Amino acid sequence: MSNAGENADGFFPGFRLFDIKTAGATIHGRIGGSGPPLLLLHGSPQTHVMWHKVAPILAERFTVVVADLRGYGDSSKPESAADHGPYTKRAMAQDMAEVMSAHGFDQFMVAGHDRGGRVAHRLALDHAARVQKIAVLDIAPTREMYAGTNDAFARAYWHWFFLIQPAPFPEKLIGADPDAYFLRGRSVQSASTPFDPAALAEYMRCFRNPQTIHANCEDYRAAATTDIAHDNADGGKLVEAPFLVIWGKQGVMESCFDTLALWRQRVRHVEGYALPGGHYLAEQLPKETAEGLSRFFST
Repeated sequence: MSNAGENADGFFPGFRLFDIKTAGATIHGRIGGSGPPLLLLHGSPQTHVMWHKVAPILAERFTVVVADLRGYGDSSKPESAADHGPYTKRAMAQDMAEVMSAHGFDQFMVAGHDRGGRVAHRLALDHAARVQKIAVLDIAPTREMYAGTNDAFARAYWHWFFLIQPAPFPEKLIGADPDAYFLRGRSVQSASTPFDPAALAEYMRCFRNPQTIHANCEDYRAAATTDIAHDNADGGKLVEAPFLVIWGKQGVMESCFDTLALWRQRVRHVEGYALPGGHYLAEQLPKETAEGLSRFFST
């Protein structure tokens, strides 16, 4: 593990930067706070910076680790494979298990938004003895979401079907104007934008990297193929750790799915509720998100 020194960009006051080499990647992130260990995982196509409004609040009660998933942010972008194996949630979860081991945490709690929630779900299955509690933001299980596809979902989550097209088709289209792709549908130019300008600049800096664009596509290709194969191979295996799901009242989880019912197919003990926001809860409603997570992880 290399310590990249003190935080210098102002996003996470009091946190330290790190770069940790795992069996399959080098993971970039930060650690701060004190108390029980809590891992925070980001969504797509963002970075760990998405937690910059929530992590400092949680660091008052927890030792918080925020990390870039492989392929995203300043983590490494491994070569992929025909089965997209290096970008499965299993591979990403293994990275995070090794990151927590490098910090000396045999057991820990985890919260994930969007893709990070899917990694957290796999982490709780593959490393069940280590994950004490899990929370996910604004997702339902991947396999069940694909199986429940209808017109409304396909229109809202069109990128799920675009990004899985064979390489290099989506990569070339996105790479021609990555800013336009990133900004589409994210309300970043409206008064209701959930993103802090400095955070948005960081997301854009990372997303303009052609390797990140390819990794982003591979993440989704894996989700539609090998990740589902892994889910099917689990049979009826359930997540045994206490599980919280929070979703946006104005989002797709509310309008297209019975989110709690779908999670009950995959989790032994699940609770959850909607907040009055959209997909980007940690940035749109940071206080409410932090309070919900803190309450769940503290009890």
